[in-house]
Parts: sequence; C-alpha cells; structure tokens
Amino acid sequence: MADAQVVFTPPESLHDTLMHYCSGCTHGTLHRVVAEIIDELGLRESTVGICPVGCAVYAYNYFAVDMIEAAHGRAPAVATGVKRSRPDCTVFTYQGDGDLASIGMGEIVHAAARNEAITVVFVNNGVFGMTQGQMAPTTLVGQRASTAPFGRRPDHEGFPVRVVEMLNALEGPTYLARASMASPKWIRDAKRKLRKAFLAQTEHHGFGLVEVLSSCPTWWGKTPKEALEWMESTTMAYYPVEEFRPLPSSEPEGE
Repeated sequence: MADAQVVFTPPESLHDTLMHYCSGCTHGTLHRVVAEIIDELGLRESTVGICPVGCAVYAYNYFAVDMIEAAHGRAPAVATGVKRSRPDCTVFTYQGDGDLASIGMGEIVHAAARNEAITVVFVNNGVFGMTQGQMAPTTLVGQRASTAPFGRRPDHEGFPVRVVEMLNALEGPTYLARASMASPKWIRDAKRKLRKAFLAQTEHHGFGLVEVLSSCPTWWGKTPKEALEWMESTTMAYYPVEEFRPLPSSEPEGE
C-alpha cells in the first residue's frame, strides 16, 4: 500500500489546542485563516497580535505569535504604540463588533484617519456574544437580542452601523474590505482580502481593515447550519461583501 499523502497540516502560527468557542461559531475558522496568511507571508517570527475584551478574549492561547491583551476597545491604540516603537514588526488587532464598533469606535476611526501601519481583523456577528447576546451597534433591524426582545427598532435604537463604509469616507486608510465566513466560497474570498490587509501594512506601510461577517448560533437562537444560511441570506444583504478601498497597486491574491 502506498504511503498516505499529506494534503493539509495545521498552520504553525496556531497552537494545537482546544478552543473555547461555542459550537458553530466561525471564530475558530477565522483564526485558522489568519494564521495561514501569517505563515504564507513568512511573518510568524515578527508578528504581534493585539486582542481586547470579547469572545476572542483568549486568542493569545491560540495564536502562536507574540500577543498582547488590550483594554476593551483600545486595541488600535495599543497596536499603534507597538508599531511605532517596533516598525520592524507586523502588528494586527483581532476585534469583535461590540469592541470595535461600540466602546472602541473612536480608536478605530482615528487609527484609520492616521493611516497607521497596522492590520485590523474586525469580526461582526451582530451581538455582544461574550456577555449574553445584547444588542450591538451592528445588530440588524428586526433582529432580536437579549436587550432587544422585540427586535432592533430604528426609531428606538437607531440603524445598524456600517463600519467599513464609514471608514471609507476618510482619506487615510490604505485598504478596506468586507468578507464573510458563510461558506467555503466566502471563506476563500475572506482569505484573499485578509492577505491584502496584511500586505497593506508590509508592502504599502498603511492601514488595512477587513470586516468579517461571522455567525453566532448560540445568541441568534439557531443551529450552526441555520446560522450560516441566515448570514448569507440576511446579514450579507445589509452588509455587502466587497472591496471598498483596493490596494494602490495589484497584488497576487493567493488562495
């Protein structure tokens, strides 16, 4: 019998350990994608990740790179300090919508306006997942949450915030895009965009952000399969998946 051929191995930039995420949550898949990009670009020994409060609060247990824990919403400020003091490092933040689009909104706006040479992975699942599913700035109109049992109402809670569109109004950012984890097709698309966000830093010395639509079956009250289907049919209808600010020059997309 011929020797088995190895067709896939875990990325070196991700520890081989159990994760704490709920069943069906796509944080784990996104971790793998980010780690693969770090490996493929040869950045592991020089990468520093910044992770604040949120569902990914234990990301430092999973990424096999130097990690720093930031206060809630302050990851862009910490990342700015690291990058300015160690410009030889590749610095990324990994932030949820409750963190980046709520308490951290001011931080991300000004980091983008300054075109800080950092990469931001912005995970949007539409709820405060870590603290029992409260309504977030990104919760959709009509979507129920523990603090919005009748669904989000524009006349009471306002409309959901489209972060990438807002940042695209600024002159500063180098690269802005939105991606999704709804299916293998969209995951491949997310990887291409996240790779460009890292290249925005390493090749163009500027700010790159990708908003990644993610599922939260637990607080959406759905099965993992239903959550992915709902994300593709509903979430992606309000949050279009596209590149808003392409790189200044054409870059190889990879896989």
